[in-house]
Amino acid sequence: MKKYAIKRILQLIPILFAITFLSYGMMRIAGSDVVTRKMENTGGVVSEAELDAAREELGLDKPFLTQYFVWLGKLLCGDMGNSYVSGVSVFDTFISKLPATLLLTATSILLTIIISIPLGILSAVKQNTIADYLIRFCSFIGNSLPNFFVSLLLMYFLAIRVRIFPVIAKDVSLKSVAMPAITLAIAMSAKYLRQVRATVLDELSKDYVAGARARGVKFSVTLWKSIMKASLVTVITLLMLSVGNLLGGTAIVESIFMWDGVGKMAVDAISMRDYPIIQAYVMWMAIIYVLVNLLTDLSYRFLDPRIRLGGAKQ
Repeated sequence: MKKYAIKRILQLIPILFAITFLSYGMMRIAGSDVVTRKMENTGGVVSEAELDAAREELGLDKPFLTQYFVWLGKLLCGDMGNSYVSGVSVFDTFISKLPATLLLTATSILLTIIISIPLGILSAVKQNTIADYLIRFCSFIGNSLPNFFVSLLLMYFLAIRVRIFPVIAKDVSLKSVAMPAITLAIAMSAKYLRQVRATVLDELSKDYVAGARARGVKFSVTLWKSIMKASLVTVITLLMLSVGNLLGGTAIVESIFMWDGVGKMAVDAISMRDYPIIQAYVMWMAIIYVLVNLLTDLSYRFLDPRIRLGGAKQ
């Protein structure tokens, strides 16, 4: 397993470099730069000489490849640069937003587990009953509603009508994170519930379940000790992918609720053409997905000994 992990990491290093190059290039061909954007916001008339001087100060007057390799060299030395807009260190800015994203991720995943796994199991065990139809119907509705619409519904009912939670997040607290987390959990639970149901149904149709019943083993024992253990590979895969998405920040939900996380930071940086912040966000997303995929692969070996890393099932 150690050799497999090292091999995967070595294979992913070129991918990370390719991601940095492509994202850096795409930002440079996106149109106006941060200097033009800042001057437009002032509303005043600025000469071309002043624009050129500002670009030279930020290093934006150099050729693309020169800018890229200068940035890459600093990054490899641990220097992510400073924000073009605020002048604050990119690393400090990113670290200041990370606690909010971590809290939102943990809360959303916990709610998703609480909702999707029990309901998915119940729907599979009670297949083709009223409970199964009702759960599947709710899952269909949850899958159909976009996050921004769910956000507005929760904001109206829970913040304006009932006044349980604040309309917008005022701080990094459980009360402020409740509505963004519920919004994300509804969408994820609706999707994962069906996956859990399908996985449990597949296990229920296997011979070992029929054999356990024939031997008089309680169904609850078979369910929790055998069926759920066999289903964990699918569940863990889904949850790990969700963790990757959530750690990258959910831009729409964070922006609606003014949750000051990584996703909102990225949206603000994109609108202001703040290249160092955007590049740091892209690197964060790439590293998260690389690590999540690696950890998911490694967890398969522990959850299901039949799976051999780097090969097919035996």
